[in-house]
Amino acid sequence: MNTISMLIDGQTVAAADGSTFERLNPLDGSLATTAPAASAADARSAADAAAKAFPAWAAMGPGERRKLLMKAAVALEAQGDAFAQAMARETGASGLWAGFNVHLAADMLLEAAALTTQVSGELIPSDLPGSLATAVRQPAGVVLGIAPWNAPVILGVRAIAVPLAMGNTVVLKGSELCPATHGLIIQALQEAGLPPGVVNFVTNAPADAATVVEALIAHPAVKRVNFTGSTHVGKIIAATCAKYLKPSVLELGGKAPLLVLDDADLEAAVNGAIFGAFANSGQICMSTERIVVDESVADEFVARFAARAAALPLGDPRLGPTVLGSVVGQATVDRCNALIDDALAHGATLVCGGRADSTLMPATVLDHVTPAMRLYSEESFGPVKGVVRVAGEDAAVACANDNPFGLSAAVFTRDTARGWRVAQRIESGICHINGPTVHDEAQMPFGGVKGSGWGRFGGRAGMEAFTELRWITLQTGPRHYPF
Repeated sequence: MNTISMLIDGQTVAAADGSTFERLNPLDGSLATTAPAASAADARSAADAAAKAFPAWAAMGPGERRKLLMKAAVALEAQGDAFAQAMARETGASGLWAGFNVHLAADMLLEAAALTTQVSGELIPSDLPGSLATAVRQPAGVVLGIAPWNAPVILGVRAIAVPLAMGNTVVLKGSELCPATHGLIIQALQEAGLPPGVVNFVTNAPADAATVVEALIAHPAVKRVNFTGSTHVGKIIAATCAKYLKPSVLELGGKAPLLVLDDADLEAAVNGAIFGAFANSGQICMSTERIVVDESVADEFVARFAARAAALPLGDPRLGPTVLGSVVGQATVDRCNALIDDALAHGATLVCGGRADSTLMPATVLDHVTPAMRLYSEESFGPVKGVVRVAGEDAAVACANDNPFGLSAAVFTRDTARGWRVAQRIESGICHINGPTVHDEAQMPFGGVKGSGWGRFGGRAGMEAFTELRWITLQTGPRHYPF
């Protein structure tokens, strides 16, 4: 059992009314975490604290902010074992996935630290004599970060690292499915010595999510909102932000296609597809969801891919190393089983895996998937993957774009120029040539198009998202007025 607290104005606190909620382990239903169930009043207190801390944090020199973020990266990496235990307990994640999360999240803090001295503006030629016209970037204010459970350390840190580097203060709303994991991020930032109120952390019971989120978005001090999660919830967040005229960055669902062209290196394609499809049991926004294979190489690709998938280790991550751990809950099992049943009823071929009776789900591959099947268009967000056979490059691109989402994609071909041309035709925010759909680096502009959201995290794109661009002029000589 792990009982955690919220953080408001530098103090660890419970909900004002003492309410709590429980997160259960998805594999056996044992109690994983007891966390505060914040109310709208608690949420407003967190935003008030961030607003109070903002002027001093925004005025702090970039070198000092950089030192604190670098200390936070070290503190976070030192918590690697605690993160692995919390993720196994709360979401069923493997130790391999937890380690990847911690490593990349620490890199994100270091990249954010480097950005503190990179905020720049420009001089703009003015037609007005004697006018020195500038465009400058300044901290926006309080930033609300809403992070999900599936890559909890990466996405929790991403929600707040660059905003902090830019001089904003933050409120992180932890996921109801992994409050202890998100709480460890806050602990690392506190150990680094961030001033009170610069980072605030609230948790809420699932039934109270809408109330808590609206209270935070509505708060006058909150100037930016970033959310990572499902497209369904993202639309609700977007509508709420529109109601209060708050700019948002949204990274939502995905149905990432991986294209295997007729000249692909099949060994490389299988390796990329295995990693992209089954890392964290397919519960990643970038997960390979639709494998589009030229019919001339499909038989060989499917045979190799299925053999690799069937051999992936599956087990309880609390008992030792494994590749496939538990999925996050029974709802995932039910959804994936329904997708398998529907695909088989419409003529797909099961080549490995199959229906699951627990959250330990095997890697499952279905061949001959068509648009008539739900698996073709619906995000499985689990270890169930479909192969679509096509005839030629144009058909492969058409299949990739026949997609309500547009986050990540991949193309495998021995002809790199061809791969570049195909990548340019795919409707996605991210595309990798001869690499997996699952790939992230802290300095890259990360985000999607269509149903996968808007805006970009990371690097200079993140810098622009979490600052206010202002036009400021200085009149250096006499100015003529018409009256």
